[in-house]
Amino acid sequence: MNNIIGIIGAMDIEVNGLISEMSEKSSENISGIDFIRGKLYGKEIVVAKCGIGKVFASVCTQTMILKYSPEFIINSGVAGTLCDQLSVMDTIIATKVVQHDMDTSPLGDPQGLISGINVVYIDTDKNISEKIINSAKGLNINTSCGIIASGDQFIANVQRKAEIANYFGALACEMEGASVGQVCYVNKVPFAIMRTISDGKGEALDYNTFAKAAASQSIEIIKKFLNNYEV
Repeated sequence: MNNIIGIIGAMDIEVNGLISEMSEKSSENISGIDFIRGKLYGKEIVVAKCGIGKVFASVCTQTMILKYSPEFIINSGVAGTLCDQLSVMDTIIATKVVQHDMDTSPLGDPQGLISGINVVYIDTDKNISEKIINSAKGLNINTSCGIIASGDQFIANVQRKAEIANYFGALACEMEGASVGQVCYVNKVPFAIMRTISDGKGEALDYNTFAKAAASQSIEIIKKFLNNYEV
C-alpha cells in the first residue's frame, strides 16, 4: 500500500469537479476506463469514472487496486432515498452495503447473500467514514449514516422501495456502492461509500432535476475531506 487515495464515481458529474482541480495529472485508460492520477490539496489521488452499474464498478475497483494500490477507496455520487429520514440534497455515509438484487433464496439462502464469502452485509471503514461525516457536517449539510443498498436497477417503484427498506434496513439505494465494497472486501482494502440524495418521492423527475447539484455537493464533501485528511 502507498499513500494514494482512490476515488470512484459512476458518471462524469460525480468526478469532473475533482479532476478539473487536480494538478500534476496523468491519465491511463485500462479496460475502457480513464484513471486520472494527480494531486489535490497536497494529497495524491487517483480518480475514475467507472460507468453505471455493478459490473463496471467492479471492473474499475479491481483495476484501481491492482494498478495503483490505494490506501483506501471512496465511492461517491448520488442515490435515491428509501426513507422519510433522507430528502433531496441530504447526504448519507454508509455503515454497511448490501446488494438487494442478489437472491439465491430458492436454495434456502437469505436474500442478499454473496456466495463464496457468505455474507449479506459488508462493513465500510469506520475511520474513513467518520472523517467524511465530519467533513459533510463542517459544510452544514444534513448528514445521516446507515445501510446503502445497490442493484442493477433504477428503483422508482414505491412498493419495491419499501421492500428493500424493510428487508435490508437500507436508507438509500443506488447502483454501484455494494460492488465496490465487495471488491474492496475480498482485496482487504478499506473503503467508504457516500451519496447525496438526488431522487426522493419524485423519483425520476427528482433525479433529472437534482442529480447535477447532488453530485456537486458530494464533490464538495470529498474536497473538504481531502483538505482535512492527514496522510
